[in-house]
Amino acid sequence: MGTDAPKVGFVSLGCPKALVDSERILTKLRATGYDVSPSYEGADVVVVNTCGFIDSAREESFSTISEAMNENGRVIVTGCLVGEADMIKQQHPNILAVTGPQQYETVVSEVQKAAPIKYNPHLDIVPPQGIKLTPRHYSYLKISEGCNHKCQFCIIPSIRGPLQSRPIDKVLREAERLVEAGCQELLVIAQDTSAYGLDVKYKTEDWKGEPLATRFKELCHGLGEMGIWVRLHYVYPYPHVDDVIPLMSEGKILPYLDIPFQHASPSVLKNMRRPAFGEKTLERLASWRTMCPDLAVRSTFIVGFPGETDEDFELLLNWLDEANLNRVGCFKYENVEGARANALPNHVPEELKEERWHRFMAKAQEVSTRVLASRVGREIEVVVDEVDDEGAIARSIWDAPEIDGCVFLNGETELAAGDRLKVKITHSDEYDLWGELKG
Repeated sequence: MGTDAPKVGFVSLGCPKALVDSERILTKLRATGYDVSPSYEGADVVVVNTCGFIDSAREESFSTISEAMNENGRVIVTGCLVGEADMIKQQHPNILAVTGPQQYETVVSEVQKAAPIKYNPHLDIVPPQGIKLTPRHYSYLKISEGCNHKCQFCIIPSIRGPLQSRPIDKVLREAERLVEAGCQELLVIAQDTSAYGLDVKYKTEDWKGEPLATRFKELCHGLGEMGIWVRLHYVYPYPHVDDVIPLMSEGKILPYLDIPFQHASPSVLKNMRRPAFGEKTLERLASWRTMCPDLAVRSTFIVGFPGETDEDFELLLNWLDEANLNRVGCFKYENVEGARANALPNHVPEELKEERWHRFMAKAQEVSTRVLASRVGREIEVVVDEVDDEGAIARSIWDAPEIDGCVFLNGETELAAGDRLKVKITHSDEYDLWGELKG
């Protein structure tokens, strides 16, 4: 772009779903003729995409807004903190605008008001895949917005609305554009990936001359034909998830499921009002691993949910040991403004939450060490994320970027980000693997 193009600073907070929102906003801004500024100082206007899921995320969002106002002063706020619009405006009366999540056109309109374009841009300033905030070799693929669940601790449905599935032909076309641009890995995301298409009654769309239902299994089939890694996140263990496990054993999609179990105690899950978790999950896991022995399952859990007893927590630890999950994350329960869980009785004291969190993480580390040790001696495929003077940092088929572990290839300085290659695993520790190239 020319030097006359206004520059937009952009700060993206929160989850991968918010990151995709940021990419879409930036793509629209770039197509309209704006440049992107890497600093507050060089920006004509700053957009802050906020997160309001839990209190600590809200605090980070408010802090970032204050920083942007202090460093630049011309700020537009968007994203999940929209429910706090009055407080934002009260703290910062000179804020330019506050918009909600997914309101891409509104954000672009507010940017145009704050820093108008003085000329018509060319149409080829945006690559076909749009503007990406992830490295070239992987990308998040958002297949739906919103959520129909009523989990006690979550306010996402009130922020982002009910489930809205994207037409399957549009999702697959976006995936093709990303692959054509060099993407080696697609990370499929939504609030509930396995509910895809439920809201549109699995409506059929035309895809390459054939009818294709807007449904989880059909989406996985379509993505599995593209010759790249396809990784499934935020999958609820509905019975129809069984249908995609054969695609993993066939190598069409990665043998990886990110399932937010949150807990294992039936009483805690009932209090949480979690969907699809009343079934015997250990038996489901065993069944999946029979179909696909290489399956990796990652999950997140909450300790200290209101009413969680010592017995509930011990059940969770025992379940974790038996489930043999590959990767786990754990959060201490926090009240979230507007969540129904705030009003539940028998809140767990902070010091007890802290103790349980440390015990959980110790158990998770023990399980992870055991699982990774079983990989030593195996030949596996990895993708390289970065290369430095010491060697290459890669990931296995069992590891998602930024949240899981790494495969270190010491001395391999001639590789490049995005390379996919076979390695032999030579060493493991609690969270990572080391390997060497196959000759």
